[in-house]
Amino acid sequence: MTPYHGPDLLMVVLIAVQVGGGLYLVLERSLTRIALGVVLAGNGVNLLFIVVSGPAGSPPLANTAGSGEMADPLPQALVLTAIVITLAVAAFLVTMAYRSWQLHQHDEVQDDLEDRRIARMATMDLELAEGDRRPLAGLEDIAASVRDETASFVDENWVAEDTQEQ
Repeated sequence: MTPYHGPDLLMVVLIAVQVGGGLYLVLERSLTRIALGVVLAGNGVNLLFIVVSGPAGSPPLANTAGSGEMADPLPQALVLTAIVITLAVAAFLVTMAYRSWQLHQHDEVQDDLEDRRIARMATMDLELAEGDRRPLAGLEDIAASVRDETASFVDENWVAEDTQEQ
């Protein structure tokens, strides 16, 4: 049996590129890119499990080799579980992206007005601490500059229901 010298450098670089690219895509605003990022990062983590599990050995179910020459089945089971979880999350994200496309003709995640309000309050606290007295835009101004599809969708449906009743 040949001694194990550690993972191949090419595999480590491939894992780093896949996980890094996946995390970059997850931070995007498009649901399609987020789904691709989850799949890419999931594949990178699966490769990481396999590389970290050590050298290949004899199959553990055949029981033909000694305990030192047998492959560890736990990383293989973890990879199978991770594949199922990645597939489920990717299917959920693709379904959300498709529904968003049906409703709004894009799959971009919109800004949350509450997050903007909290950021505005933090900026005001910071400016008051520094002694700066510049006027900030109101929440209504911020809300008007943000694309909000939910209000127009609800209004269109209410108008359509009201006209059908009459």
